[in-house]
Amino acid sequence: MSSQHFGSSFDDFLQEEGILEEVEIAAAKRVLAWEIEQLMKAQGLNKSKMAELMNTSRSSLSRLLDPEADVTLSTLEKAANSLGRKLRVELV
Repeated sequence: MSSQHFGSSFDDFLQEEGILEEVEIAAAKRVLAWEIEQLMKAQGLNKSKMAELMNTSRSSLSRLLDPEADVTLSTLEKAANSLGRKLRVELV
């Protein structure tokens, strides 16, 4: 059984396929959406209350929580601040 990817990392495979950056961005968005939802649950916030705290609409909050939707750093910062957190973005 021979495979050109035998012994290589999954990241190497994604890089070879030309989709590594896309996959990393999608994963980061999913993690952020999950973290926001978990913090909302821990603080007893439903979507309506969270949207109110963010001074936005419930549909905007739903887009934020949708890992497939594009969101701005400004929106993520509003969400973080509403949950008593800070958003940190790094270049690594």
